[in-house]
Amino acid sequence: MTRPVRVAIVGAGPAGIYAADALLKSEVCQDPGVSIDLFERMPAPFGLIRYGVAPDHPRIKGIVKALHQVLDKPQMRLFGNVSYPHDIGLDDLRSFYDAVIFSTGAEADRALDIPGIELDGSYGAAEFVSWYDGHPEVPRTWPLTAEKVAVLGVGNVALDVARVLAKTADELLPTEIPDNVYQGLKQNKALEVHVFGRRGPAQAKFSPMELRELDHSPNIEVIVNPEDIEYDEGSIATRRENKQANMVAQTLENWAIRDVGDRPHKLFLHFFESPVEILGEDGKVTALRTERTELDGTGNVRGTGQFTDWDMQSVYRAVGYYSEELPKLPFDVTSGTVPHEAGRVIAGDEHMASVYVTGWIKRGPIGLIGHTKGDANETVACVLEDRAAGRLPEPATPAPEAVEAFLEDRGVRYTTWEGWHKLDAHEQALGAAQGRERIKVVEREGMLDASGA
Repeated sequence: MTRPVRVAIVGAGPAGIYAADALLKSEVCQDPGVSIDLFERMPAPFGLIRYGVAPDHPRIKGIVKALHQVLDKPQMRLFGNVSYPHDIGLDDLRSFYDAVIFSTGAEADRALDIPGIELDGSYGAAEFVSWYDGHPEVPRTWPLTAEKVAVLGVGNVALDVARVLAKTADELLPTEIPDNVYQGLKQNKALEVHVFGRRGPAQAKFSPMELRELDHSPNIEVIVNPEDIEYDEGSIATRRENKQANMVAQTLENWAIRDVGDRPHKLFLHFFESPVEILGEDGKVTALRTERTELDGTGNVRGTGQFTDWDMQSVYRAVGYYSEELPKLPFDVTSGTVPHEAGRVIAGDEHMASVYVTGWIKRGPIGLIGHTKGDANETVACVLEDRAAGRLPEPATPAPEAVEAFLEDRGVRYTTWEGWHKLDAHEQALGAAQGRERIKVVEREGMLDASGA
C-alpha cells in the first residue's frame, strides 16, 4: 500500500482521541502513514470532558490541552455535527476507510428497577449532568424546587450531582456554566442533600480527591453518621490492598467523629442503606424508602429487614451510565456494550472485518478518563495486526476529499478543527466580558454559527 492507512473514529471524546494518538505513535504512521478522521455528533469535540465533567472541576478539564496536541497533528481531521448513522452509516464509512473505530461512550442513565422510579421528581443523574454542562439536546430549565434531595450511588457522578445541588449558584458562577444554568441554580431550594450507598465506606467508589473537595465549600456541611463506619474482614482486606479505598475510608472516619458545624447547606453521606422504593403522592416524590444492610464478612452486604422512610421531594439515581445501541453493530443489552475481542467487533462467531470499538462502548462506563488509554492501545494494536495480516478490505474510495464531497452532497452542516478554535475563542470572549475564563455556548445553532460551519 502506497497511500496512508485511512481510519475513521466515530466519537471525538477522550477515548477516540486516545485511539488516534496511539495510531499516530505507531510505526505505520511513519510508513506508509495514517490519515485519521474523527466524526462527532456534537458541533464541538471532547465528549465526556465537555458534557460529563462537572464545571467546578477545571483540573480534569485541563486534559483538553493534551487532547488538543493530538488534534493539532496534520494527519487529523474533525467532522463535527455529523451523526451516525443519520448523516453517515457503516457502509459509507467502510467505503471510505480501511478501518472504523467506534468510541461513542455512554450518555444515558442505567435503569434502576424499584417501585416509584417513574414519579415526578425522580431523575437520572446523567440528565442533570447534561443540563448543568450545557448539552444542546436537553431542556434549558431544570426543576429545583425540592428542599430535601436524595442521590442514589457512591461514585464520582453521585458526588458531582450532590455537590452541584448543595453549592450556591454564585459559587459556580466563576466556572464555564451557561447563563441558563446559573439562573436555574439561583432558584435552587435544596437545603439538605442525602447520598445513599447500600454498602459500607470501604466499598465506596469515590476518588479521594473528589471526596475531599466536598468539604472545601463554605456553604456545605458534610455529615457522616458514626454508626455507618463499619468494616468486616473483606472491607479490611480492601483497605489494605487498595490505597484509594483506604484514603476514602480515612476521610469518612474523620468526618464521622467531628462536631457538626453551621454551614447552611447539609450534605449527608449515608452507608448501609439500600434504596427499595420511591414513595409518592399525586404522582410526585414524597419520600425514599431504604432497607438497612449489614456486612456479611466478604465486603458484600445483606438486608436486615429494617426499613426507613426518608422525607424527600426529589431523587437522583447515579447508578451508572448506559451506552446507546449502534445500528448495524451487535449489542449486549445487559452490559450496554458492543461484543468484541480485544476491540475487534464480534457478530455471531466472527469478527466484523475492519470494525472496532474502544472506550465505554467497549468495556462499559467504569474507571476514570485516563483508563481509556489502555483500551485505545489494545484496539489499535488489533487494527495494525489485521492490516499486517491483510485482513482489512480495500475501501472503494479512500481519497480524503471523497468524505467532504459525500457530506456536502448530503447537506450536512459539519464543523472542523479550525471551527473548534473559532468556537473556543468565542466562548472565551463571552467569559472575558464578565471576568470569567469561559461561558459555554449551549444552542447547537449558536455553536455552528460560532464555528463558521
